[in-house]
Amino acid sequence: MASQVGQIGAAPGVGLDTRRADPAAKTAEPHAGKSRLGDRIAFGVLVLFAILWFVPLAWAVATALKPEAETTDIPVRWIASTVTLDAFQAVLSAGNLPRWYFNSALTSLAITVITVLLASLAAFGLSRTRFRGHNLVFGLILAGIMVPGQILIVPLFTEMQFFRMVDTYWGIILPQVASPVAVFIFKQFFDGIPRDLEEAATLDGASRLRVYWQIWMPLARSAIAAVAIFTFVGAWNNFLWPFIVITNPDMMTLPVGLSQVQTAYGIRYAQIMASAVLGGLPLLVVFLFFQRQIVQGIAGTGIKG
Repeated sequence: MASQVGQIGAAPGVGLDTRRADPAAKTAEPHAGKSRLGDRIAFGVLVLFAILWFVPLAWAVATALKPEAETTDIPVRWIASTVTLDAFQAVLSAGNLPRWYFNSALTSLAITVITVLLASLAAFGLSRTRFRGHNLVFGLILAGIMVPGQILIVPLFTEMQFFRMVDTYWGIILPQVASPVAVFIFKQFFDGIPRDLEEAATLDGASRLRVYWQIWMPLARSAIAAVAIFTFVGAWNNFLWPFIVITNPDMMTLPVGLSQVQTAYGIRYAQIMASAVLGGLPLLVVFLFFQRQIVQGIAGTGIKG
């Protein structure tokens, strides 16, 4: 009887909604709406920047595919009456393009490898050791970021002349391997690695060089990717220093060699744009194949307070 009474008393509650209003649920909906609105705004801004980046590239390709006579037509037209590869053929036949590609690839890869090694070693020393003048050395490295490279051209060229490195690969490579920005990025990353790993390896008998090579460098893959990619791009695009230190056409890098072709032909916009497309093509391939590493490298080397 008591159980029946309990069942009867509990029965009306079955059909009733006894849930209370959750204040958090009410406040979650406006926040979700704001989040979606913010995502849409961010997406729209990114699309706008993508269009701004793509328009010059599309214009360069369209101009390179035009006949030379139509590159100066007014009003300006995006699509030419006939699509031609004459500009590309003229650029390829006028210069020693394969040799310039090889020179640019060799020097850019060498600059990238040496920069990563030197910058990571310097950052490891600054991050894991304390010595007299530590802050002064790090301050000088930070000051080097604010020094424009153009004002160092005269002393660097004098130094290359003294060591007889003009018109050599080392003359192109060595002045570009000192990168204060790379040292700063590596140091910021190394500062975030727990010291317990270093202490454990030291107790096991590992030297500092072994700790750097077998522990720190594998952990710093994102920083290595960021520094390597941006160093390679900067070395590939560098025009001023190779133009000054190299006079032999067979030793020229791609930007310098293509500039000589343009000078020989005067102002021919189709050939200029064809040269720009050929010069930027390897970098476009690098970004397409390593875009994930680029994003991870930038995200993993953020400046921490």
